[in-house]
Amino acid sequence: MHGDLAVFALDASRDFGAAVAHRIGVELEAHEEREFEDGEHKARPLTSVRDRDVYVLQSLHADPRQSVNDKLVRLLLFIGALKDASAARVTAIVPYLAYARKDRKSKTRDPVSTRYVAQLFEAVGVDCIVTLDVHNLAAFQNAFRCRCENLEANRLFVAHFAGRLAGADAVVVAPDAGGIKRAEDFRRRLATALGRPVPMAFAEKHRSSGIVSGEALVGDVSGRVAIIVDDLISGGTTAARAAQSCRVRGARSVHVAASHGLFAAGAGTMLVQDAIDDIVVTDTVSAARVTDAELRRKITWVSAAPLFAEAIARLHRGGSLVELGAG
Repeated sequence: MHGDLAVFALDASRDFGAAVAHRIGVELEAHEEREFEDGEHKARPLTSVRDRDVYVLQSLHADPRQSVNDKLVRLLLFIGALKDASAARVTAIVPYLAYARKDRKSKTRDPVSTRYVAQLFEAVGVDCIVTLDVHNLAAFQNAFRCRCENLEANRLFVAHFAGRLAGADAVVVAPDAGGIKRAEDFRRRLATALGRPVPMAFAEKHRSSGIVSGEALVGDVSGRVAIIVDDLISGGTTAARAAQSCRVRGARSVHVAASHGLFAAGAGTMLVQDAIDDIVVTDTVSAARVTDAELRRKITWVSAAPLFAEAIARLHRGGSLVELGAG
């Protein structure tokens, strides 16, 4: 244990942070965020953090008030201020980690943004970073030299779906090759919860210059409840294509579960189609991003706050995060 526990949440993620703190049984620590006329800003703790075990929460997605870059810089500067104020340990709780998808060079002279972001966190002295279902776990682990922990939303999704599948045959669908491991973990957990076998299916997907193609589906979905499992939904093309493939092959119903609901502009056009019955996402990304009323009716948000609260409690005690899916 590294001193007394202190939990902060920057303003843009305050509601989520308050839910996490409530689950732990503590109050959020007071802090100040101040805007300057020239667009600069500062943030500082208003309580002493000397020799304390500090956790600061900020989800790095854009919203109507702040861009991804605004939120990233605010978090970095606040971490630096905590370290300068003699915190014993500072852990960044980042429910959605920006730039995690740009983890390799796909074209000549491409940036490896995941690694650069990791270096920024390390430069301000962060001791540990905790996120949920990062896009590429191996790239995430290799990018950071400090401790990094990846939690998994699959147990939240199993709890959501298991009670809704009584008497129905289910099939778990990986929407692309990169999602096979995540989907298989969900399939195994769901089969255990249901007490019966649950098969897998795999959708074909190719992406080039932003264009998604591929129609094949390997596996039997006919007459079954198909659950497409992915790490995030942005434009919605991947989920929509996989759902359509399931419908064409006779799926009884199609549900999409994704850890992060980014729902970029135009996603509603792709996702409100009849092929998809509903969409389940965690609240790592604010629901306020979804302004399309028809799309909003299809979405169910499940809280990831209990998962992060348990992670913080275990880290503070020096416990293991293995059961929470940390890799």
